[in-house]
Amino acid sequence: MLRAQLLERQALRESSARTYARNLPVAPVAADGAVVTGADGRTYLDCLSGAGTLALGHNHPEVVAALQSALTSGAPLHTLDMITPQKDEFSAELLRRLPGTLRDDARLHFCSPAGTDAVEAALKLAQHATGRHGIIAFTGAYHGMTLGASAVSGPARMRTPGPADSLPVTRLPYPYGYRCPFGVGAEQAGELSARLLESYLTDPSSGVATPAAAILEVVQGEGGVVEGPDHWLREVRRITAEHGVVLIIDEIQTGIGRTGHFWACERAGVTPDILVTSKAVGGGLPLALIAYRPDLDTWRPGDHTGTFRGNTLAMIAGEITLRTVAEQQLAERAEKLGERIRHGLREIACAHPALGEVRGRGLMIGVEIVDPDGRPDRLGSLPADPAFARALRAACLDNGLMLELGGREDTVVRLLPPLVLTDDQADSVLGRLGAAVETVERAA
Repeated sequence: MLRAQLLERQALRESSARTYARNLPVAPVAADGAVVTGADGRTYLDCLSGAGTLALGHNHPEVVAALQSALTSGAPLHTLDMITPQKDEFSAELLRRLPGTLRDDARLHFCSPAGTDAVEAALKLAQHATGRHGIIAFTGAYHGMTLGASAVSGPARMRTPGPADSLPVTRLPYPYGYRCPFGVGAEQAGELSARLLESYLTDPSSGVATPAAAILEVVQGEGGVVEGPDHWLREVRRITAEHGVVLIIDEIQTGIGRTGHFWACERAGVTPDILVTSKAVGGGLPLALIAYRPDLDTWRPGDHTGTFRGNTLAMIAGEITLRTVAEQQLAERAEKLGERIRHGLREIACAHPALGEVRGRGLMIGVEIVDPDGRPDRLGSLPADPAFARALRAACLDNGLMLELGGREDTVVRLLPPLVLTDDQADSVLGRLGAAVETVERAA
């Protein structure tokens, strides 16, 4: 009864733009680790974890204890961008965890709480530092919902006509293996995409002026867990460096151990000029920032500002999360457990052809849902099946498994469990998802 009342009042009071509340009609009242308890008393395995925000799961004991201590200590909870001991400790921990040449020497800019504002800050900084305006972005991208961030994202629904169109964005094909824009597979698509980028920058008749920046995700999250090949990423890094184009890597969802490395770009040995981070960096509380090369720090005071940049509680939770992921080797744990889950999903896919491809890195996992009776493309990839994907999400929820969809037409089942997911819980995820697939097939 309480669940129904809560959901009914929410539907009356909140905007029609709400998403998770529609697709996952759960009213959470308690949570611990990877387990969420709803107002109806049912428990769920959480393979959404705040869209990848909860690296340590819900209510991690050390985080909760530290937050309780801060709340009774009299520490200021809001300080604009002034320094506090908590912010100093967080900054030191983050700097020692950054990739490559950013480590220890980067400049940090704290943004308003959402990752989309950090993307805005990165774009503005690149434009200010270079004196140029254009941006290179990639198909299938998702960088946020504010004007600049939505302009460099892929889905058409995010780029309604208006001010966002004033940002000159040149789009390149992302090397998406299963639905390859070139019809040649991910590795060769990466080579062609990088070659096209270099042609744009070297051909005086390309029609593309040298841009301020290129922005990309190493693994596209909302885009359907699409992994860019390492060679492609290294080539993009080489080309942008040679032409003075600022490389922005969006690690909002991939960062802090999610993909089996502390930062997804580390596997390819690539360091961005600007790294964008949010979600897990705040330990489950709102926090977003960029880390960048010191020579790019050309801003004057107030050039990019915001009221909520000094969230003391998020700094505390974030410092513990960064340290715990590193000290407990949770990135390495994510790599091993993720491969185990993908292996189990591929076994399910062998018996259920609606699961067209299983992919991902670490505990960032995607399953492409397809119509097995449809006509394959030149690579043998089958057409998407949105109806089956929606039914599967609902059947998973009925089985006590919370997950979401992404990708083209929302036909990729996405698993983003906390990094503290246990082996037994991983087995339960596979069992519940496999049973849900059978339920949907019987209903069809």
